[in-house]
Amino acid sequence: MSEQKIKKVVLAYSGGLDTSVILKWLQEEYKCEVITFTADLGQGEDIEPARAKAEMMGIKNIFIEDLREEFVSDYVFPMFRANALYEGQYLLGTSIARPLIAKRQIEIARELGADAVSHGATGKGNDQVRFELGYYALQPDIKVIAPWREWDLSSRTKLIAYAEANQIPVPKDKRGEAPFSVDANLLHISAEGKVLEDPAVAAEEYIFSRTVAPENAPDTATEISLTFKGGDPVALNRKAMSPATLLTELNRLGGMNGIGRLDLVENRFVGMKSRGIYETPGGTVLLAMRRAMESITLDREAAHLKDELMPRYAEIIYNGFWFSPERKMLQAAIDASQDMVNGEVQAKLYKGNIMITSRTSPNSLYSEELVTFEEGAADYDHHDAHGFIRLNALRLRVSAMARRKL
Repeated sequence: MSEQKIKKVVLAYSGGLDTSVILKWLQEEYKCEVITFTADLGQGEDIEPARAKAEMMGIKNIFIEDLREEFVSDYVFPMFRANALYEGQYLLGTSIARPLIAKRQIEIARELGADAVSHGATGKGNDQVRFELGYYALQPDIKVIAPWREWDLSSRTKLIAYAEANQIPVPKDKRGEAPFSVDANLLHISAEGKVLEDPAVAAEEYIFSRTVAPENAPDTATEISLTFKGGDPVALNRKAMSPATLLTELNRLGGMNGIGRLDLVENRFVGMKSRGIYETPGGTVLLAMRRAMESITLDREAAHLKDELMPRYAEIIYNGFWFSPERKMLQAAIDASQDMVNGEVQAKLYKGNIMITSRTSPNSLYSEELVTFEEGAADYDHHDAHGFIRLNALRLRVSAMARRKL
């Protein structure tokens, strides 16, 4: 335990076994007031029981908030403007949720005069880094309590024993060893650990909850359209929707067509490799259709520069630096590229596949006159290609002539 006296702490609280034990442990070890904060980010489960559990444990200040719209509009959509993929595959579903939780914890701490914040992330994972970098970026002098790095409750058996000794209800399904760990929000659901730790062993079908197996998806394709404005989707099948509503419906459509499964071995920021099973149905559809929209509205060099910046941008988010100067700088550049990313994309969803069928935009840079094989295109003279090729070949010719002398 820290030597510093803690008066109030804001705990990121799910109401589950781990954070309920943490709540009691903070009360006992730090003798401080605990304020709980529970966020609805679209994880798909009722979060109100967390209120009753916190009340039962004597908590007076309980915050339970629906942040789904803010999550999608201010975090998910800006990230998707970059077409961000960590290590070329991962759509950053867990990574992008942590900054918003951290921000609200700090805001609550300021509102109620708390001098500390706490989270339930373990000492081996990335989330401890993401939470704490967020805390310090927003409140440099905040005190952070990370119980998993302090206590000796190192096993499920010890957690349950502590809970029972302190009259903390333990659901029957928590008494056995969980087969894998789950994290969920409106963008994705992930599973890792335990039965999934060996990357040589295929994940069983029971692991998946948001997508049907592609081979079991409908035999008829689902046709959809997305309307974009300033790089963000604003309508699905020409029906205007709020950001969270639109992503929810994309999840349903993608999931029923077996889209968005990923079995990944990734490089954690803390230095180890980990295997995770991810389901991101709506995000996978959105990424494909966004890139299709950009294909006719972004200038070639702007598009290529975005693709060059994307791996760095994705790594910044994965590592927990959402509030960093470099992410904000890259975001400004990315957002500046999106003013002409307007229009509609149509696609077919079929057995795990996304097939783009059309793209139209009032700001399209695509010119049929220029690309036609027929006569036309007054602005393009075939003879200009001769000099263009000769100039671009110059260094290659000089290099080849120099090699002849070797």
